[in-house]
Amino acid sequence: MRKFHLFPPKFGFFPYVFLIYLLMPIFYVSYEKGWKLFFGYALIFLFLISYRQLFCYPPVKVYVSWLTIQLAIIVVLSLWYGPYNLFLGFFPANFIGWFEQKALFKRALLTFSSVLLGTLLLLFIQGAYIETLTFLPFIAVMLVSPFGIRSMNKRMELEKKLDQANEKIKELVKREERVRIARDLHDTLGHTLSLITLQSQLVQRLVKKQPDRAIEEASEMEATSRSALRQVRELVGEMRAMTIAEELIHMEKILKAAGIGFLQKGGNEFAHLPPLVQNIIAMCLREAGTNIAKHSKAENCVVHFQQEKGFFLIEIRDDGIGIPENLNVGNGLRGMEERLSLLDGQVEFRTDKGMILSITVPLIVKQEEMTL
Repeated sequence: MRKFHLFPPKFGFFPYVFLIYLLMPIFYVSYEKGWKLFFGYALIFLFLISYRQLFCYPPVKVYVSWLTIQLAIIVVLSLWYGPYNLFLGFFPANFIGWFEQKALFKRALLTFSSVLLGTLLLLFIQGAYIETLTFLPFIAVMLVSPFGIRSMNKRMELEKKLDQANEKIKELVKREERVRIARDLHDTLGHTLSLITLQSQLVQRLVKKQPDRAIEEASEMEATSRSALRQVRELVGEMRAMTIAEELIHMEKILKAAGIGFLQKGGNEFAHLPPLVQNIIAMCLREAGTNIAKHSKAENCVVHFQQEKGFFLIEIRDDGIGIPENLNVGNGLRGMEERLSLLDGQVEFRTDKGMILSITVPLIVKQEEMTL
């Protein structure tokens, strides 16, 4: 059975507060009858309608009009029926914080302050001295609350933009990965398939004239095809998201196979890093490890991790031949720069008794961590 809601759930509990307020004029005007009692109920009912209209966030002009009606109702109820109706000011204070334009926000807040303080002054003149003093701290809260609402809205908007930016980064990473896979297929698998094609043509020519050599070429074709299959498996394996811990194990195996010692410094916990950051750093580590194994002629490699406030730093150092001054940046280092640019990260390299590769990745620092 569908539940009955007098007001939509998104309105919260505020409309029901208004329903309770509908009974308040009875206490203030119980000694009178007639038009004043009816007029008080009508004003509170109109205030309830204005609350519903403002909650739907109409165009600015309509929004301002309903706010003006609310303020007018608060003044009339406070002066004619009872000073405690001034508590209704918490409702327009909330809606003032939803103004996006700074000029409109300041103008609305100035008007709201003038109305509240003016009403409070008139109540004081009427002789409600105790009530006036009682209201002062509540008036202060009413005047401050729009700033809190506005700050909350800004943070929500920033979080929304951050989510959109993260989604865009994920799409860019996927696109970059597709380009990388296409490049790898062209550079490795394309060459291997071309070689198989040439070998198959050669076998066709030799099968009648030199059968023994044709058998040898067929065996080489089999080895080449197995190599192609292995390359495809490696490319498929690289398509999944990698973690830093997994890639460090892979990097150590590659370096040890090349006769290069491996040492890791700076901790083993990377779970606090987002998956996207881990994936990009892992790909950079794979590229660096491959380059060191192939070109460095080093005996040792050290990977040092360090986290500073707002940044994650990786330094990869080897004791090999370094980089000649006249050597252009290769595709591997250029690929690192392209990947890290998606995170606003940087990569730098220099020669100092070997090659030193420094990677810097900015991290989002949570507010609670900044206050510690």
